[in-house]
Amino acid sequence: MDEIQSLAHTWWECKYHVVWIPKCRRQVLYGRLRQHLGVVFRELARQKECTVEEGHLLPDHVHMLLSIPPKYAVAQVVGFVKGKSAIHIARTYLGRRQNFLGQHFWARGYYVSTVGRDEASIREYIQKQREEDKRLDQLTMFHE
Repeated sequence: MDEIQSLAHTWWECKYHVVWIPKCRRQVLYGRLRQHLGVVFRELARQKECTVEEGHLLPDHVHMLLSIPPKYAVAQVVGFVKGKSAIHIARTYLGRRQNFLGQHFWARGYYVSTVGRDEASIREYIQKQREEDKRLDQLTMFHE
């Protein structure tokens, strides 16, 4: 879970706690719908090169821990997952086969919070890097 990931020229670990609700807080996330949404969310996240690290569907809201590459905005990924999952729900469970205007499954907003490393461990890491740089500088002094 604490794995640093990479893109072509970037190393990253960007994780976000995201929560959103169905429109009007309908308690519809139980039964058949709840069983299949986890798979849908994971596949949609994968399409944006993201990973659902943890997730839980409660009767009236969704909790997810998403790992999102820095090349994507959080709003872009959450909007994509909410929008595409709403279309999937409408087509699979509500019998709609075409685009439907004015009918939304999820409420408009969402909550997001960054999930960062412990500040003390980052300070310790920076101090160790500083000490390592000093050590390397001393080693190269004698090779000139």
